[in-house]
Amino acid sequence: MTDRPDLDERQYGFDLGPADEAVETDARALPLGPGDGLDRYARVELLKEEREIAARFHGGPMWGYVAAAFGGFALWLALFPLTMFGVVHPLVTLAVSTFLTVAGYVTCHEAMHDNIAPRGSKHRWMNQWVGEVSLLPIAVPFSMGRVTHLEHHKHCNHPEKDPDYTDEAPNMLAAWYKTWWNRQPRVDGTINRYKTVCEQLDTEESRTALKQTLMVQLVYLATLFTMAWNGYAIAAAVCWWLPRQLGLSWIRFFLSWAPHHPREGHTGRYDQAYIFKSKVGHFWSMCMETHLIHHLYPGIPNHRTRQAYFALKPILEKRGVDCSAL
Repeated sequence: MTDRPDLDERQYGFDLGPADEAVETDARALPLGPGDGLDRYARVELLKEEREIAARFHGGPMWGYVAAAFGGFALWLALFPLTMFGVVHPLVTLAVSTFLTVAGYVTCHEAMHDNIAPRGSKHRWMNQWVGEVSLLPIAVPFSMGRVTHLEHHKHCNHPEKDPDYTDEAPNMLAAWYKTWWNRQPRVDGTINRYKTVCEQLDTEESRTALKQTLMVQLVYLATLFTMAWNGYAIAAAVCWWLPRQLGLSWIRFFLSWAPHHPREGHTGRYDQAYIFKSKVGHFWSMCMETHLIHHLYPGIPNHRTRQAYFALKPILEKRGVDCSAL
């Protein structure tokens, strides 16, 4: 929506703090010898340089995300009658709806970090509505997505406090399996873990998230039941139920497991996420190959994280980050 050369720390879920204080939280990142007199000075200077480079990639036009969010939502809604009346083949609907479900999380992700329009902007309402319409295909309200995602940033890879820690698995096959298993009714994963996190936070925002989650899920189930009752069970399956299942698995694998595995013990600033090479490419993996950049600077839009990564790569390597994949 608007250029943002400044680093708005409210997007992070925590205070970045000045460079000379931030070095205390990344003591393992730079491989300098113990007792080296330049240790602290080098860290401060590198962090200042890092932030100067990162600032170049913040902001920029965000209308593309707005158009994608509302256009995708309109197309997703249109698929319901088009499929019910035989205008669009169910398999086409399944493919398109699944893509829109995954793409919706990308646009919503920007809204979670106030990247569509910052607080105080005259376009602030747009940030809220991009988030709302983007998450409806996975039957989750924006409030729930935002609360839990910011908790993920605050406590990334903490076994108890990170809402996404339940996605951890020893290998790729196990990770794909957990994307399904964690959605089962009595399993402490995905939405059940999110609800628990909101209950523990017990803030006005988290309580609102719980109420809205109940409402959205009731609408979701009522829609599926009504369509099936009236003879449109296949349309219900390919428009919403199956795309939601497939989309959630894709999102959980590429957004949560792939860039964070292995999670245990990796809570430092530079090892919360990894640089990896995706077999399906940067676009189809939701641009998560360079997800570390997002954790370092959530204000950098998703489509610019790869470019920012290559600009920051020399500094990241000095910090001890494994950049061999890209």
